[in-house]
Amino acid sequence: MNYNKKTILDVDVAGKKILLRCDFNVPQDKTTGEITSDKRIVAALPTIRYLLEKGAAVIACSHLGKPKGEWKEKLSLAPVAVRLSELLGQEVIFAKDMVGEDAKAKAAALKGGEIMLLENLRFDIREEKNDPSYAKELASMAELYVSDAFGTVHRAHASTAGVAAYLPAVSGMLVAKELEIMGGALENPKHPFVAVLGGAKVSDKIGVINNLLEKADTIIIGGGMAYTFAKAQGGSIGKSLCESDKLDYALEMIEKAKAKGVKLLLPVDTMAAKEFSADAQGVVVDTMVIPEDMEGLDIGPKTIELFCDAVKDAGTVVWNGPMGVFEFEAFAKGTRAMAQALADSGAVTIVGGGDSAAAVEQMGFADKITHISTGGGASLEFLEGLELPGVACLLDK
Repeated sequence: MNYNKKTILDVDVAGKKILLRCDFNVPQDKTTGEITSDKRIVAALPTIRYLLEKGAAVIACSHLGKPKGEWKEKLSLAPVAVRLSELLGQEVIFAKDMVGEDAKAKAAALKGGEIMLLENLRFDIREEKNDPSYAKELASMAELYVSDAFGTVHRAHASTAGVAAYLPAVSGMLVAKELEIMGGALENPKHPFVAVLGGAKVSDKIGVINNLLEKADTIIIGGGMAYTFAKAQGGSIGKSLCESDKLDYALEMIEKAKAKGVKLLLPVDTMAAKEFSADAQGVVVDTMVIPEDMEGLDIGPKTIELFCDAVKDAGTVVWNGPMGVFEFEAFAKGTRAMAQALADSGAVTIVGGGDSAAAVEQMGFADKITHISTGGGASLEFLEGLELPGVACLLDK
């Protein structure tokens, strides 16, 4: 995977019509439809402002939710256009369709320094099928394609990859930053390189572990996936999460780490409880001897010390997946300690999207982390070393 891609800074955008793929898939209140967090809209502003200041005419586009090709009023991007107008301090013209008469007429009339937003791309079934006819129609409105929705670059859809067959394609500032920081960490990390992996399932992280065993000096495994490793080594894990079909894989990874001289750190103690609830009583137990009527919900104090020590002297730390059920205050200690350890370290610290990003933000450590990825699935596939269709289609520098 080549991460060295052209950005909007490498091409002349003045006076050009630009199809800009954003990630405006914002969370909304289920009853009122009100946007509950505009973080993703705010994240797009540097690229939009740059293009508008250079005199480009911007045709922004995005998906919202999963309408599966059906027109759903509650998944309209109209509220996003309103919020974007407020943030930019200028009108965002809204098209009532994606490639229909309204969109095409408004795109044709769009002048430099003006911005419009197309309706939800996924209202057309062809978007997710990466149908060339849809990609061609989207491309026909513009002269240049700019990819700035990192959360969708792992998907080969019409608006994320297909349009690049018809337009020169470069990245916006958000995608450029992801490629520079995450790509740099994987291609040329400052050592010691420590990878911290958590979350519920080993199966979600198989590719990541395999790829990082080739690059990292230390791999830390916490969260629900750690119990599969404990059981594989003959531990009794009570009612804890376990993927029985991944026991052989866990042993294989332990052997592979030994052979490669990679330190693989697993929990030595666990915060366990009799039921999965916010007010459950947590008890510290040995990870290899969890009582039959209990399940592990967080890493224990010895493990916290072990894991945080490993992060202390790191040059680069990549973290994906929480250490426990951080949504329950009683079982958030491990995740909080890990966030604190990253914040306190002098390393280049990268938090892969999803739950770990949510935890870091919720716990107030976001401003002390070098980079928090804006893509959940995309950052996972990035860490796996997979080719991302929405990046592969961009012009090389």
